[in-house]
Amino acid sequence: MAGKINERRIAYDILSEMGKSESYKKSVIKLALDKYDYLEAKQKSFIKYLAGGVIERQITLDYIIGCFSKTPIKKMAKPILYILRMGVYQIMYMDAVPDSAAVNESVKLTQQLHFMGLKGFVNGVLRNVSRKKDKIQWPDPGESVESRISYLSVKYSQPEWIASMFLSEFGFKKTTEIFSFFLKTRPITVRFSSRFSSEELRSILAKMKKANNGNIEMRPSTLLHYAMDLSHTDNIRYLPGFEEGAFMVQDISSMLVTEIADLKKGETVIDVCAAPGGKSLHAADVLGGTGKVISRDISENKCILIRDNVKRMGYTNVTVEEHDASKHDETLENMADVLYCDLPCSGLGVIGRKPDIKMNTDLRSVMNLQQTQRKILNNVWNYVKPGGILIYSTCTLTTMENEDNYKWILENLPFTAVDISDRLPGKMKETETAKKGYIRIIPGEFGTDGFFIAKFKRNE
Repeated sequence: MAGKINERRIAYDILSEMGKSESYKKSVIKLALDKYDYLEAKQKSFIKYLAGGVIERQITLDYIIGCFSKTPIKKMAKPILYILRMGVYQIMYMDAVPDSAAVNESVKLTQQLHFMGLKGFVNGVLRNVSRKKDKIQWPDPGESVESRISYLSVKYSQPEWIASMFLSEFGFKKTTEIFSFFLKTRPITVRFSSRFSSEELRSILAKMKKANNGNIEMRPSTLLHYAMDLSHTDNIRYLPGFEEGAFMVQDISSMLVTEIADLKKGETVIDVCAAPGGKSLHAADVLGGTGKVISRDISENKCILIRDNVKRMGYTNVTVEEHDASKHDETLENMADVLYCDLPCSGLGVIGRKPDIKMNTDLRSVMNLQQTQRKILNNVWNYVKPGGILIYSTCTLTTMENEDNYKWILENLPFTAVDISDRLPGKMKETETAKKGYIRIIPGEFGTDGFFIAKFKRNE
């Protein structure tokens, strides 16, 4: 049955489904792979790589198509545009696929979708791309801001507003480094649970090494002893130890929230925007079954996701509750020893993990998010006990969502910044702002996602 599956058609269906909405649905690829979970690992990898790659490189792909098509992108039928994007992606970025196969399979797909009259068009465009791919005239970065924005946008497939923002924030060289990191294929990072003994973990790791026909690669983190990078995992749910709750997928930058919090046994932690629960469960793990973690999010679906992870990981000191963080809850006043405020943000630090983010936001949305973040902070700050800790974090890089909010908290709420340099691993300790109570982690700088974490103590 699996042999009859057309992987390219599945990838096309994913792109078509995502195209039905003005905003990209990041779950579409996952849902499709779950539906076809019976396929061989190689087939699922092809589908994920092709569909995900087209999403990630869309701006670049459209530029290339525009170089070889007399019909403007905006005037193309959507199905034909999706087919061309897939074809160009295979030609430009999938070395294992011969150009001839990329062209021929695209023409076949055009026929299957009943666009018989456009087979020649698809064939002509893709054959031209194949023949002249080494002669494509890319934008010249030049010296002007405008030319550099155009170059960064096309070269690294980033919307011009993001290219402009990063160029202004980080300069040309650093922006190219960040954008290059976003496009790299990266391993999955997992955090191992302390509930398991060293002997039990050794047994699980030995079994994991044999997973995916022995092709899995495992590399311990150089920053945190309980973290590990995994490559070639196929479906991580099927790895030994997953169902038993031995580990949870979580990036190092996210784990640093609990490292910086410096939790003590018996403390109460409140996580106001917790889904999917990584930070809440990390806190529960550090507390070692003592104290209490109140893990909240705005919808029942998000709470179900947290509960599923709590159940799988086997923590008994976590309570999951549905609640809108922008609405004050007087029952939590002065309850938290530590308050996690990992608030809704633009997510520009994790584009490498979630490329749909760059298609789902704009500068106006970022400005609105700052107001949302401050509204939530205004409504939750007094959940912290006098002398307690507030951790503010985001997975983005914008100054208005990070440093500006750090200053806003100090100016408007009864908190004092806390030196975090002693809680940071490796060379992160040397970050200049750590003594001021915050760190902005640049994507790729330490091999992690982009993140911002600030620590405050409520005044007595």
